[in-house]
This record gives sequence, C-alpha cells and structure tokens, in this order.
Amino acid sequence: MFVGISPRPQRHLLWATPLLFAVLWGAYVAAALIAPAGRIATTLDWGVLTGGLDTVAAWQQAFADGSVFRLFSGLFLHADWIHLLGNLVFLLIFGLPAERVMGGRRFLLLFLVGGAFSNLAAVLAIGAPDRVVIGASGAVSSVIGAYLALFPSARLGVVLPLGLFLQFVRVPAFLLIGLWALLQVVFAYSGPALGAVAWPAHIAGFLYGVVFALLTRAAIARRLRRNRGY
Repeated sequence: MFVGISPRPQRHLLWATPLLFAVLWGAYVAAALIAPAGRIATTLDWGVLTGGLDTVAAWQQAFADGSVFRLFSGLFLHADWIHLLGNLVFLLIFGLPAERVMGGRRFLLLFLVGGAFSNLAAVLAIGAPDRVVIGASGAVSSVIGAYLALFPSARLGVVLPLGLFLQFVRVPAFLLIGLWALLQVVFAYSGPALGAVAWPAHIAGFLYGVVFALLTRAAIARRLRRNRGY
C-alpha cells in the first residue's frame, strides 16, 4: 500500500513517542499517589463521559463548557497498571518506527486526534449515559493501523526473555497486531465498563490510523526523500 518506502529511513531524533510515554506514565503515577476518592474524582473530571455528542446542540454545549477536551484528556488516564503497561509496550513497538518515517509532529497529531476519534466512537456506541471511557488504547490502535497501512509486510524487532537470557528476534508486524488484539479481548472482559466500550473505540482508532496513513503518505514520502537528500 506504500510501495517504495522503506521502514528504515535516515535516523533523526525521536521525541514524540518518548514524550507520550513519559506523560502517560507520569499521569498514572500522579493519579496513583492520591487517595482513592481523589482518583475517582480525577477520572470523573477528566475521563470521557458517554451519552451525548450526537446532536449539534450537544457539540455546541461541549465546546461552551470545555467538556469536548475530555476526548483528549481521557487518553492519559488508565484503570490499572496492566492496562497502562500494555499501551506503553505497543506504543514503543509501533510508535518509534512510525515516528521515524512520519516525523514527530505528524505522529503526535495521529496519536492525539486518533485517540480522540476513538473516544468519540465509544461515546456514540454506548447507549448508557455517564459511563467513563479512559485509556490510550484507541490512540495506540491508530498508531498500529497507520503502521500496517505504511508497511504491511514489515518485521519488527522485539526482545524475548528466554530463561536467563534476553533474545532479540524479528517477527511479522501482523503477529504483534494479533497479540495486541488478544490483549484487548482480555481488557474488554476484565470489567463491566471496559467490556462495553473496547471494540468500537479500538476499531475506530485502527481505521482512523489506516486512513490517516493513506492520506498523508505522499507528504511522508516527500519528507523521506528530503531526509535522504534527493
């Protein structure tokens, strides 16, 4: 789908993926340090609430009171450390090579807008009002979708613990995406709230990433040609 572009262009400083990693981790640690009542209040204040955003009047109200920004702030809240860890691992696996070809600003736009679009899909898909949607899984799904659209046959390097040693291996991106999908099934059925929202949000994020990559591939190709000096 992106013929002629190698996933290994000239190396440049990567900053967007490490920045997102640090902010996601820092937000979780900050929330974990406050009392349980405070964590609940933070989730209710910054998480995405279902119900609404299905009419023009609802959008006008959301912009007026600032609640529309919950679509973004909810990305940086996580239910527990397992939920966070899964997102961080796959953010690094797919985010670093994606940012390397896209550039930091375009990658940051993909993550934030893709995550917000994913959260909006969850809001619209859930009939029950005032349920809270949190987590960066939809944004990471956008990154995965974009990477797959750009490099459908790529192989990615991962480190596997084999006994007392760590072994570096290269595996097909499709295999890692299957593992990601399996983890989402686990998250989806780990609690009543997550079970209702996981698939609409993640599928929407994945599709957004594919469309984003296809629409921007010409600009990405021009960027890579400039980086290589031709």
